[in-house]
Amino acid sequence: MPAQSPLASNRPRNSGVPLQTGWFDQIAVNSPAAERRAATLTTRRTVKKEWQAAWLVNAIRCVDLTTLSGDDTPDRVMRLCAKARRPLADHIMAGLGLDHLTTGAVCVYPTMVAAAVRGLAGSDVPVASVATGFPAGLMPLPLRLAEIRYGVDEGADEIDIVISRAHVLNADWAALYDEVAAMREACGGAHMKAILATGDLKTLRNVYKASMVAMQAGADFIKTSTGKEGVNATLPVSLIMVRALRDYGRRTGQQVGFKPAGGLKTARDAIAWQILMKEELGNDWLCPDLFRLGASSMLGDIERQLEHFVTGRYAASSRHALA
Repeated sequence: MPAQSPLASNRPRNSGVPLQTGWFDQIAVNSPAAERRAATLTTRRTVKKEWQAAWLVNAIRCVDLTTLSGDDTPDRVMRLCAKARRPLADHIMAGLGLDHLTTGAVCVYPTMVAAAVRGLAGSDVPVASVATGFPAGLMPLPLRLAEIRYGVDEGADEIDIVISRAHVLNADWAALYDEVAAMREACGGAHMKAILATGDLKTLRNVYKASMVAMQAGADFIKTSTGKEGVNATLPVSLIMVRALRDYGRRTGQQVGFKPAGGLKTARDAIAWQILMKEELGNDWLCPDLFRLGASSMLGDIERQLEHFVTGRYAASSRHALA
């Protein structure tokens, strides 16, 4: 297997466009058809043996290794960073023929960004910070913008913002656009991922519309969930979001990334969402510049599967270093 390529990207950021409600106000979504399409994604294409191992290695490259708990500490974040820098045990790396592999990013709360920056110093792994009153986002806009600027000042390379769900439920697209555009401006040079909290948006039509408005306002990524909703990332919702990405790209020529998050726990999940990206958007999106997996426990299962590929044996989970 080839060594991992650098994470640095020469792709231009999404500059956004003025609000264009005509791009989505008449959109119709056939929910049963979307669910059928999502259900067949993993049955129409399978990957085995060395191909499966390669897909799992690629998934590691795209993981935003995450801790967003109330009891987070700098020491926990430093352990997470060590795992991000060396996500696989040495004997697995050797068995795969890899000499360098990291996760796509480390994602933490704003107050933990400084610890993450220290833990990742000298690596090419970016630090991502949630912000804007994560996970509910029910704070006055000036405070949410201040939290973004705090995270950037602490050293965050990426900011994961949350939108006001009420703007979507009330179909107040101008308010949503203005909010996301203000957040994009507050991010400065940091890339912005817009979390739509799709489990709160009620319909797939709302998911498509919110995706399009967030991209028009300048989001560099659109992200399914905070991981704190009752329903988080699902394949039908992800299908609608990546089709919005495709439509936006056709209209503007700009590439926007996608991040499913919440509920992704297994190596099988990692492969399923990569199949979605390949089938709907092509190989260009199978890289950390345009695709991230918001997860923590998923990495442990991927490591276990890769050890089986290398040794022919399944190890107990306790044998692998915890993130």
